[in-house]
Amino acid sequence: MADLDNKEQTEMDPADMEDVEEVEEEETGEDNSKARQLTMQMMQNPQILAALQERLDGLVGSPSGYMESLPKVVKRRVNALKNLQVKCAHIEAKFYEEVHELERKYAALYQPLFDKRSDIVRAAYEPTDEECEWKQDEEEELTVSKQEEMKEKAKVEEEKKDEEKEDPKGIPEFWLTVFKNVDLLSEMLQEHDEPILKHLQDIKVKFSDAGQPMSFTLEFHFEPNDFFTNTVLTKTYKMRSEPDESDPFSFDGPEIMGCTGCTIDWSKGKNVTLKTIKKKQKHKGRGTVRTVTKTVPNDSFFNFFSPPEVPESGELDEDSEAVLAADFEIGHFIRERIVPRAVLYFTGEAIEDDDDDYDEEGEEADDEEGEEEADEENDPDYEPKV
Repeated sequence: MADLDNKEQTEMDPADMEDVEEVEEEETGEDNSKARQLTMQMMQNPQILAALQERLDGLVGSPSGYMESLPKVVKRRVNALKNLQVKCAHIEAKFYEEVHELERKYAALYQPLFDKRSDIVRAAYEPTDEECEWKQDEEEELTVSKQEEMKEKAKVEEEKKDEEKEDPKGIPEFWLTVFKNVDLLSEMLQEHDEPILKHLQDIKVKFSDAGQPMSFTLEFHFEPNDFFTNTVLTKTYKMRSEPDESDPFSFDGPEIMGCTGCTIDWSKGKNVTLKTIKKKQKHKGRGTVRTVTKTVPNDSFFNFFSPPEVPESGELDEDSEAVLAADFEIGHFIRERIVPRAVLYFTGEAIEDDDDDYDEEGEEADDEEGEEEADEENDPDYEPKV
């Protein structure tokens, strides 16, 4: 009888079994959902991310378990391969030095074109009708509505010109427009910078002479203005193209080692990199209040010409490192993209090309969001947003 009772207790109705399975699945789904939420919260915590990054940095260069398990004779041969890799790094360094020489050579070929660009922008030269003729790509077919829109816009522009006593000279606010069109540069701009940058007439790149340490200088040419007496503001970037002896495998082409700006000779009361603030101070004993005026740093694009100095030790605090890293990126971008393709950043065409570089990444992000939404819908506790 006992065996029979046990058998009756262990046997369950198939319908009851289905209920049990559903409950288990619901519990598992709920656990997975909570785990995902917890993971997302952790990955959004800066302290956790910093600790994780520190841990990963500590693993860089550390031998893997596989390498440790190799026989001595194999490790010896791997060391030989490493020595070959070091030699490759030195050859690569020479390659980049020759690339720099090529840049110098072709910079001289580009410069007459850039000079003519500058002449047109600042109204020193009026291009001929032939030079102004621009043939549209045959593939660019305009719709009827687009054509009408362009005709209407042209009509308005013509009426506006008729109202003006004289035509604008050159291309007004060319470089200011370029800066405002590029996120990396527009983030540096303040409202009080714009009246000054309207006087910016050209940006040039000058490479170091042959036989000199690798470097390049950005020259910002201004027309006479009420803000400062300089006609040219400069920023020089010093580069190195050789593997670090202590870590030769980290070499990945020339790196910027430091930069120097220039002194801006501001006119009285026109220095936008400083601002005056007033503070009230109360005397502890007498209780009297006085107003103190202080001059403090002010956000401005023109701080670009006063970068943090790199000490001989090469050690910087975190804030200075962040400022220099951003500075190097901006300097490199101006040299590589802005100066060679200025007109395309003025029209916005280069910005569209830059955006296209991120399309694939954006699509991947959309796919991930879609997967998350699907997971949420499968979550028994998911409540759709109204």
